[in-house]
Amino acid sequence: MTITQAVTPAASVVAEGSSDPSALGGVADWAVGMMETIGAPGAGLAIALENLFPPLPSEIILPLAGFTASQGNFSIIAALFWTTLGSVIGALALYGLGAWLGRNRMRRIVAKVPLVDLEDVDKVEAWFERHGNKAVFFGRMIPLFRSLISIPAGIERMHLLTFTALTTAGSLIWNTIFIVAGYYLGESWHIVEQYAGIFQKIVIVAVIIAAVWFVAAKVRSSRRKRVARENA
Repeated sequence: MTITQAVTPAASVVAEGSSDPSALGGVADWAVGMMETIGAPGAGLAIALENLFPPLPSEIILPLAGFTASQGNFSIIAALFWTTLGSVIGALALYGLGAWLGRNRMRRIVAKVPLVDLEDVDKVEAWFERHGNKAVFFGRMIPLFRSLISIPAGIERMHLLTFTALTTAGSLIWNTIFIVAGYYLGESWHIVEQYAGIFQKIVIVAVIIAAVWFVAAKVRSSRRKRVARENA
């Protein structure tokens, strides 16, 4: 039995349980093809690409890697090693992008963005200086932020060894949870994606609420400043 034959039923279950079956089925088939072609390094490559292109869901790739390991195609240790290595490589690429962007270029870009003041940037930089280590470590376990947190780390030039160590630790925890779940759930590995999807939706809603609050606060502040100038 090939890997594709082994996982096709599970991939079909994921597709059937999704509002976008073709997308999830396509990701599952693509990930299966990677792992069938080059084994555990294929899972690592898929996760590296997931870091660079967040729409690729690690919540499918990782449990699928665990399930594939349970079929004896490669060991669970190999799955953990290669996916964590892929996470670190992807994060380092985005760190490099942030380092290339730099503080000065980033501030020039932000200065042209409506409703965003440079003092907001200063506050974010001060926050990252105080909490950057925790942000990088725990950010590796939060959908969306898993990839994005590497960019401000690069902009602020966090010590590269510190960034790599925190990224490795956070990624290993995240990858272990999903790979082990996929390994022991077997052909029901898709259940992991369903629960992870709920978590991701909560994060998205929280981000939207925070964005709406930020825009509303900046609009109120702008109006107060305009009124103050008119009355001066």
